[in-house]
Amino acid sequence: MTITPLNPVAKQDGSTKKQVKKQTATAELDVKPAEQPDERLSAEERLSYARTVDRYLVHRESLGEVFLTDLQPIDRDSYAAAAQLPRSHAYYGDHLLRPNTYDPVLLLEACRQATLAGAHLFFEVPADHKFILTHLSVSLTQPRWITVGQSPFPLAMRVTVVDRKEREGRVTGVDSAIELSMDGTVLGRATVGLRFKTPTSYLSLRLNNRDGVALPSSAAHPPRLLGTPVAPHLVGRANPDNVVLVDAHTDGDTARARLRIPADHPSMFDHAQDHLPGMVLAEAARQLALLTVLDARGVSAVKAFPTALEVIFSSFGELEEDTTLTAELGDRSAPGPEEQLCYTQGGVLDLAELHDDGHPPAGGADLLPVRIDVQQGEKQLCVFTVTMKRIQAAPPAPGR
Repeated sequence: MTITPLNPVAKQDGSTKKQVKKQTATAELDVKPAEQPDERLSAEERLSYARTVDRYLVHRESLGEVFLTDLQPIDRDSYAAAAQLPRSHAYYGDHLLRPNTYDPVLLLEACRQATLAGAHLFFEVPADHKFILTHLSVSLTQPRWITVGQSPFPLAMRVTVVDRKEREGRVTGVDSAIELSMDGTVLGRATVGLRFKTPTSYLSLRLNNRDGVALPSSAAHPPRLLGTPVAPHLVGRANPDNVVLVDAHTDGDTARARLRIPADHPSMFDHAQDHLPGMVLAEAARQLALLTVLDARGVSAVKAFPTALEVIFSSFGELEEDTTLTAELGDRSAPGPEEQLCYTQGGVLDLAELHDDGHPPAGGADLLPVRIDVQQGEKQLCVFTVTMKRIQAAPPAPGR
């Protein structure tokens, strides 16, 4: 099944986003009879990576920020989704880790897009509804398979709705569990929680949160930099535009920093927002976790990889308020006598295989869990747990 706009003729005539959003997103078959997929194949085997879905299905303005390529229904509560991960990207590809490895935050973004598009296509959530993230998580059980190679990465996702919320016959929320795989190999698991609001109810909710004060827009957020930015290499970045922490301080197993709001960033703020996006807070948490393990354990961003990230959001982050992140390093698992060396498309990567719960086997990987509390004043926005894995890179074996 190939996803197409509900009204392709109107789109060709230059219809505006407003016209498209008035429609309830649906899917239709756009294949010739000879090209019908073999029904004997599984939903994952029928997935297509030929082109991306309509950008409005995943709430993105830029085509370059759309990674989802297809969705295939399985049953009432589950479906398969496909995403092609870019080998090069100004934001998701800007990392110092070697061998070059796909960003777990990119995997989370692919999951976010899959659950959003699935809500529109399979659960009839109207295209103009606003969505609210309630929780996110990703845990990589086979991280050695996600190094960047010579071919595009065909990510497959099996999405199962574990909780569906309805009101007056319409879906108002879905909590999804997602199995991540590539060519049949399970790489890990993720979860995404979404709640949906009509434009009117969303505005009412936000105004109530703000005691009636009008909503701001990131498009009008002042571009000036307040505070001293963290050096990019300390948080695994080469491009300073991708750094979101300022005024960082470390003390033993703890670290603290303020959030720089990158309102003009083409990926983190793909379109104007009236609040801090959850994915921006995820990036900030990842960067502070890297800074913490560097200062507390001497593990540089070149040798640290986040194998797991989870968060529960409790409040909206306001654009006008100062946002503070505080990190604390937890107990680590002791490294075993034998670490696995895995040959990948990008070289040799030392990432011991993890169990399905994201924990290492007995005597396995050296994992560094970091808890990050995000606050605005006395209000807690969310709490992250980021698990960093110390890795060792070696030159390719002779003959490879």
